[in-house]
Amino acid sequence: MTTETRSLPLEGATRPLPLEGIRIADVTVVWAGPHVTQLLAEWGAEVIRVEPRTSVQPLTRGAELVPQPRATLEMMMQLGMTLFGYPDLEPGDEYWERSPSFTSHARNKLSMTADIMTDEGREAFFRLIEKCDVIVENNVPETIEKAGITYEQLRERNPNLIMLRMPAFGLDGPYKNYRALGTHIEGMIGHHYLRGYTDADPEAAGDVYTGDAIAGVMGAFAVTMALRHRARTGEGQQIELSQAENFLPMLGDFILDYTVNQRDSEPQGNRHRSHAPHNVYPCTGDDEWIAIDCDSEDAWRAICEVLGAPALLEDERFTDMPLRHQNQRVLDRELAEYTRPREVMGLFLELQAAGVIAGPLQNEARAVACPQLLSRGFFEELSSEAIGTHNYPGLNFRMRGTPNHLRTPSPTLGQHNQYVYKDVIGYTDDEYAAAEATGQIGAGYDPAILPPRPE
Repeated sequence: MTTETRSLPLEGATRPLPLEGIRIADVTVVWAGPHVTQLLAEWGAEVIRVEPRTSVQPLTRGAELVPQPRATLEMMMQLGMTLFGYPDLEPGDEYWERSPSFTSHARNKLSMTADIMTDEGREAFFRLIEKCDVIVENNVPETIEKAGITYEQLRERNPNLIMLRMPAFGLDGPYKNYRALGTHIEGMIGHHYLRGYTDADPEAAGDVYTGDAIAGVMGAFAVTMALRHRARTGEGQQIELSQAENFLPMLGDFILDYTVNQRDSEPQGNRHRSHAPHNVYPCTGDDEWIAIDCDSEDAWRAICEVLGAPALLEDERFTDMPLRHQNQRVLDRELAEYTRPREVMGLFLELQAAGVIAGPLQNEARAVACPQLLSRGFFEELSSEAIGTHNYPGLNFRMRGTPNHLRTPSPTLGQHNQYVYKDVIGYTDDEYAAAEATGQIGAGYDPAILPPRPE
């Protein structure tokens, strides 16, 4: 292990966490990379975000997104554009400290300011790397190469370093330097196509970022494996996680169907290859829906009984699964007439009690009020000066012998400069003052780089 005894204790920890004593440099953007370090920080690693204050990392703190008038923000929220979802729809003066995505994934982390694209910032970064076990980055490869912080260059300062790199398509090949968000990656590998609807354009399926979530989990898993390997051998290493290749195995059955049967799958929408009914159906109220999956004849009989629909049982078009699947469009229309008058939560509980696979489509408000999540204490409260006190999604998993919970809110930009520069890196007071004078060290962004706000 390369780290020294930590100077900053874990706040609120009742006993050592599994990754306590591991220090990680975080040079991540958007979600996939930050999700890796979120998971590692939650289980005790000291994660130090290295962030420039003289340029903006896009789609990370949201500093490049000009705050809009309240009416515009309300419209954006209705369209699902949550990057603008400031608490109470109030951006505040330092709106980059109130980004919903950042405040969610940056909890339990620290923040130092350094621009690694400059000689001064790079040297500070190298000195930090000497004190780290791991570095995580998910930038386009040419950015890391231009910055001069490839694994080969960093290991000269720390031979035992573990480096996780998470490019969209890999560190080599013709797509190496293609820039992509998770939704672009999923489009390239076919996930968006499979999610689409047979009777609509691809855009009707909307954006999802499943690939980011999966990359976060697999990246954290890969880092812990590398730490285990280093503990046994003393060797650090580079980990390459191509986000496209990481997601493709999730589509394994579709790939196998094509390679074995030469069958190219059509868009799936809410359909199933054999189950019917298998869709979402309207319930009473505004935009209330229930998902139903009929996987057997017993389930079909139970659905008709709960809905009071004996006519569907007697309909010759629906007498067995193959016929229902063949006639699923008309079946969906018929079934919707029976679900439409029903209250969604009551129908959900009735269908579950009857042994039917079913569940309500929950919006954010209903998910936050979900009795199952509340009974387990999933949501946890964090407070910060920047955004106030709010409930946050809790830990992804629990360990019976290791009590754990969220400890600290997301850091403000440069909040931990004093600790990182002086206690971890070893800057003298004079060195620290000099870096402040040049703008490397500071709280908040340099006002000159921020977009003008509308009057």
